[in-house]
Amino acid sequence: MALNRVPDLDTLQLLLRVASTGSLGRAAAEHGISQPAVSARIRSVERLVGFAVVDRGARGSTLTPAGALLADWARGVLAAAEVLEAGIASLRADADARLRVAASLTVAEHLLPRWLVRLATDRPDVAVSLSAMNSTEVGRALLAHGVDLGFVEGPAVSPDLDGEVVARDELAVVVNPAHPWARRRRPLDPEELAATRLVTREPGSGTRLALEAALAALLPAGPVAPAPATPLLELSTASAVRSAVEAGAGPAVLSTFAVEDDVAAGRLVRVPVPGLDLSRRLRAVWPRGQRPTGPARDLLRIAARHAVWTPPEPVTAN
Repeated sequence: MALNRVPDLDTLQLLLRVASTGSLGRAAAEHGISQPAVSARIRSVERLVGFAVVDRGARGSTLTPAGALLADWARGVLAAAEVLEAGIASLRADADARLRVAASLTVAEHLLPRWLVRLATDRPDVAVSLSAMNSTEVGRALLAHGVDLGFVEGPAVSPDLDGEVVARDELAVVVNPAHPWARRRRPLDPEELAATRLVTREPGSGTRLALEAALAALLPAGPVAPAPATPLLELSTASAVRSAVEAGAGPAVLSTFAVEDDVAAGRLVRVPVPGLDLSRRLRAVWPRGQRPTGPARDLLRIAARHAVWTPPEPVTAN
């Protein structure tokens, strides 16, 4: 529907002021503009609609019959616009009162709690819901508009998403203290790690994707590339992976966020892999071209300001 011959709302309000005051001067005063500006606006309306809307006389200004009909229609349009404006304000207030966040497990377990405490201090009116899922699922939730802001730990971000780095993390190879790797005298090499059946997260996990990308960047490509080992176990949470390693199931690669307490307590041993870059960036993400607003913008600002973290020095095997 073409609306190129319909006056804008502000001009319709001005027309109604001319009708109610009977004067271009008084309409100008109520509208907060000059009388010449009112005259110019009325002339532009008449050119737009194709007929005269105001009779100008020595005693004042009155609407023509066509102008009066236009004014009657304008009242309905302006009333509908007020309803629309009130509805938009209600939706905006509702959006500002809730925040839906999706985060990969490392961020959800180890970083978001402190960020959300700060958000609750700054914005006690905001109700927050947090869904923990793997990095691939976070992207899907954002693109389906099921959440307002996401956090991922994978090495790559979908081209349909924008994002920014909010923290840095490092993965660690860990084993049970009774595992042979815990007592080895020489460092583990990437080829041996790649050939070992590991306890891993499920496909789509940011931790698993980061490990695969790190190994792929270091090991030869093409027909001579070693085939990746089949996982020993695939588990859906870092806690489950960590528990399986502690029970002696086998080695795993996990975020240092998830294992630093266990390594410090001696429940796990960190095995160095010289030459393998297991550092990674944790990102806040959102649909491309839709920069976060309201509470999502506030949480993004908190995350960027308070997520400075330096990974600890690698713990060498005995």
